[in-house]
Amino acid sequence: MSIKNHLRDLAADDAAKRRAVDVRLGLTYTAVKLDDGRAGVAYCFGNRLVSGCSVFRGARPLAGRPAWQLVEYLLSDDLLECSVGLATVNALVNRQPPAALPGDVLEAVNFMASDRVGMIGFFGPLVPALESRVAQLVIFEEGERLDGVCRPAEEAFETLPRCDVAIITSTAIVNGTIDRLLEVAKNCRETVLLGSSTPLLPKAFEGTSVSWLSGIVVHDSDGILRTVSEGGGTVFFKPYVTKHNLPCREDFYHALSRKNTHHHIGR
Repeated sequence: MSIKNHLRDLAADDAAKRRAVDVRLGLTYTAVKLDDGRAGVAYCFGNRLVSGCSVFRGARPLAGRPAWQLVEYLLSDDLLECSVGLATVNALVNRQPPAALPGDVLEAVNFMASDRVGMIGFFGPLVPALESRVAQLVIFEEGERLDGVCRPAEEAFETLPRCDVAIITSTAIVNGTIDRLLEVAKNCRETVLLGSSTPLLPKAFEGTSVSWLSGIVVHDSDGILRTVSEGGGTVFFKPYVTKHNLPCREDFYHALSRKNTHHHIGR
């Protein structure tokens, strides 16, 4: 079963109980707010949307629909529709995880000095620190960033099998490359799914090499909706979200969950 289908099925029960009250289709991100106040976002590949004055071709209005109807868009081949589906899933599942580490992903993942790291998607703020910690960092990105720093995205399928660590943008769920990328990364010691579009749902990635999910939990839904409507991206999300790094390997998950629970009780 594909990752998209796993996500759709795992979110189904909660989606059946909720309704979307606001949906924003921004220039780079989609945001969905539910009737219980939760919100989620997903990248929408605005630069690749169809031409014309109407870029969303699905059923209208989106606001007011049962959440399960929007989750179904996750399976669409249309990038914007899929973005609506993933943003809805993220609104449903991205809560404060008991076993998560807060903050930057580099503080959570075990990188070794001998590692060859493949980065799918250009995460500029991470590059200098990673390059100082590992033997080699190879970055893959789509054509607009082929500036001598990044290699063509399609080369990742040949290179990831020879990497120790894979860092994969969660936008790969939207553009439909996630299953192929995880297949070629199956022998990596660590595989990280990274970005604001990341669904913090380890069960969806069982049977894959994914060891960490690094994403966000929205704590100010109205702030995130406004930011998306005004064309803002991750840099402008900071006042309205918290970053979380969630382990997918069961032994690590339970150990961290117990540690965080004891810490909370102690306080």
